[in-house]
Amino acid sequence: MGDGATRLAEIVGQRNLLVGDAISEAYTHDEALTATPQKPAYVAKPATPDEVAELLTFATEHGVPVTARGSGCGVSGAAQPVEGGLLVSFERMNAVLEVDADNHVAVVQPGVTLTQLDAETAEAGLSYTVYPGELSSSIGGNVGTNAGGMRAVKYGVTRHNVLGLQAVLPTGEIIRTGGKISKISSGYDLTQLIVGSEGTLALVTEVIVKLVPRPAYGATVLAPFGGLDQVMAAVPKIISSGLGPTIVEYIDNVLMAAIASREKLELGVPDTIRESSEAYLVVALENNDGDRVHEDAEKLAALLDEWGALDAYILEGSAARKLIKARENTFWAAKEIGVDDLIDVVIPRASMPQFFRKAHDLALAEGAAISGCGHAGDGNVHGVIFCKDPDVRKKLLTDIFALGMKMGGAISGEHGLGRAKTSYFLELEDQAKIALMRRIKQSFDPAGILNPGVLFA
Repeated sequence: MGDGATRLAEIVGQRNLLVGDAISEAYTHDEALTATPQKPAYVAKPATPDEVAELLTFATEHGVPVTARGSGCGVSGAAQPVEGGLLVSFERMNAVLEVDADNHVAVVQPGVTLTQLDAETAEAGLSYTVYPGELSSSIGGNVGTNAGGMRAVKYGVTRHNVLGLQAVLPTGEIIRTGGKISKISSGYDLTQLIVGSEGTLALVTEVIVKLVPRPAYGATVLAPFGGLDQVMAAVPKIISSGLGPTIVEYIDNVLMAAIASREKLELGVPDTIRESSEAYLVVALENNDGDRVHEDAEKLAALLDEWGALDAYILEGSAARKLIKARENTFWAAKEIGVDDLIDVVIPRASMPQFFRKAHDLALAEGAAISGCGHAGDGNVHGVIFCKDPDVRKKLLTDIFALGMKMGGAISGEHGLGRAKTSYFLELEDQAKIALMRRIKQSFDPAGILNPGVLFA
């Protein structure tokens, strides 16, 4: 064992340090479709913030690149290690430290999964509302990418639900930001600076998240439409209806067929309507009053009929849960039908029909295809790209991202840039902003060890 491995083993314990052949293939990548797996020199599994601090102190002193890993569920390559570097896996730091029912917060370690947190908050009648689709994902990973999900239309994304952090700087210093408080106006908001930084500024070792009362009842309305323009025209009316939807999603017919097949969904949509549908709206409602939920669902179904839906189907209980679960598993369905890349462009909600029309035209001009679903309520387009030629695909993605930015949007709404989308960001984003971000990075990480290749070349 070399000197580096010996020192790292002293920090985390011999059994919690992997080197050489002991590093399994799972640690060499996340779920990004286009990233090339890389084997790190070391995988360390710390158990305490002090151990994380010692790991980073060592890495800074020896110039070892460091990548943080939660569950490895990301789709942008941000958790892909650097060859010869150190992968810090938070799988042992996986405790829910506190569920504070009085303050409606939970204090958790970064390795806690959404499934785990949901189970423990349910006992207190509370819920953490960020569901980015993969419930095995970790809170630390969600913080790193500012994950969103279907419920963002009502509850916001991760940054709206994180009140404070404990984080370790590359120098080994441990800091706390925010707290069990709903607002703060004392200096720079370091919490929000670290959220979404994809492990490039600090490693998060504790998170204080906001909780809300858990509704007892829910219903989902599924509405097929003849065209995407009609779907998107209905969205602002739904938001303004006063019904307070928890989820407002669209799914085009290609992906709906894929997820229905994969999840063995019986949606009850007649063949004649399914064949006439170009896209679907999925709208979820929740309430503590079961009768109220059903009444609201019936009202929404009637309104959707007025707004151009071919029909509207109210799903409750297990049928509703199966549909939402299927939508959450769209990524896996897309992989199974052979997609080549993903986008999660975010644009102003009203611009979604125009964006999709132009994006389809761009794809068609390159001999490619684009299909999609997304968070219609907040303008987040989750598109899948079918284009085998990597050079053509790069040009197409550049054009699509430029289109989204020209419409007032951004390259990523919630997946992050990672190693998969950083090059597009550096090419298309305002260079003055990138220079400012580099100076912030330099202030946090003067040795440049944290996740090199993510956000910056």
